[in-house]
Amino acid sequence: MEIKLNGKLWIEADGKKVIGPGRIELLERIQACGSIRQAALQMSMSYRQAWQMIDDMNTRLEAPVVISQRGGKGGGNAVITEQGEQVIAEFKMFYKKFQQFLLKNSPAINLKSSN
Repeated sequence: MEIKLNGKLWIEADGKKVIGPGRIELLERIQACGSIRQAALQMSMSYRQAWQMIDDMNTRLEAPVVISQRGGKGGGNAVITEQGEQVIAEFKMFYKKFQQFLLKNSPAINLKSSN
């Protein structure tokens, strides 16, 4: 049996998770399709859950990451702000370094299975 390090990475503010892989995916999907509703559907989550994640990030970070305009005749839209783009880029950089750390520091231990 091979042993390796594994873990999850997220960013906290005041002891509460603000940014993690799921929220980054949501931001990227909003960026790609311009819609919170469509991004939520693509991720199999409710619009309300997606909106709450965005509201949490917009409230707790220094500047909003998403600006949305309610639907109407032409439908609504959502735009990732410059702050949002920076959050995506920085998290991806941290995540890449985290994965490299895990790979580099995994123990070279092989355990025999007791079966």
